[in-house]
Amino acid sequence: MSAPTAPAAPQPPSAAAKRPRATPLRAHLACARMEFRTALTYRTSYLSSFAMMLLQIWLLTVVWRALYDGRTEVDGLSLATMTAYATLTTLQYQLVSPWRSSPIDQRVREGKVAIDLLRPVGFPGQMLAGQLGWASSAVPVLLVALPFALLIGAGQAPASTAAGFAYPVALLGALLVNQLLGLLLGMVSFWTLEVTGALMAYRFIAQFFSGALVPLWFMPGPVRLAAEWLPFQATAYTPAAVYLGQIEGSGIAVALGVQLAWIAALGALSAFVWSRARRRVMSQGG
Repeated sequence: MSAPTAPAAPQPPSAAAKRPRATPLRAHLACARMEFRTALTYRTSYLSSFAMMLLQIWLLTVVWRALYDGRTEVDGLSLATMTAYATLTTLQYQLVSPWRSSPIDQRVREGKVAIDLLRPVGFPGQMLAGQLGWASSAVPVLLVALPFALLIGAGQAPASTAAGFAYPVALLGALLVNQLLGLLLGMVSFWTLEVTGALMAYRFIAQFFSGALVPLWFMPGPVRLAAEWLPFQATAYTPAAVYLGQIEGSGIAVALGVQLAWIAALGALSAFVWSRARRRVMSQGG
């Protein structure tokens, strides 16, 4: 009779087993953190954008003061409100800007999208998280620029307590609308490979109809009507107008509801476009 074999000694858990299992939230945060660090890596570009923003705030203040030509109000709008609006939209556009494009077209051209598809989280989620991480790199700039804006007299407090509480919600809505628009534009590259021309047109249209260049209240009737029916006004005009009291009372709830409706519509459209784009990638063997 053979001797009984000794039980095998328990093996220590492997490093992979010890590692906490990645959740979708952790994965998306990792994507955002990676893009945040990438944005801060290019310090010359980062600091130059900061300097240009401060210069733009000062120039806009000078221009609007010259246009008012000593008058305290134009069409019922005070000079202080107008300079505060120009300053606020400039600061906001460090977070919510059509110039911050999606990296999708570059990843499609270089074939890196094939690696993205192998990751345990969805491709649109990866891109949105990365875009949000890149946008959040502007927060340190804003913390420095805000005292400068107050110093030159181009800033002011929220128009009311309700405006103060509603503004961060409106700003978050503006950020989400802008990121979804950027995601849709980026996914066009699955069909065209190159979106430079479309991006140039998008930047001009988005900046104008968002109210970042000219407030909606100064636009002619038909142009303002068109702006109100497009999603761009939700990215700049809405939060600034809420903050300054140009939208108040029940109008605040309506404005936030419009932002939410655009987020839902653009989210559904993004999901549909991605379902088509993914089939295209698979059909090409990507």
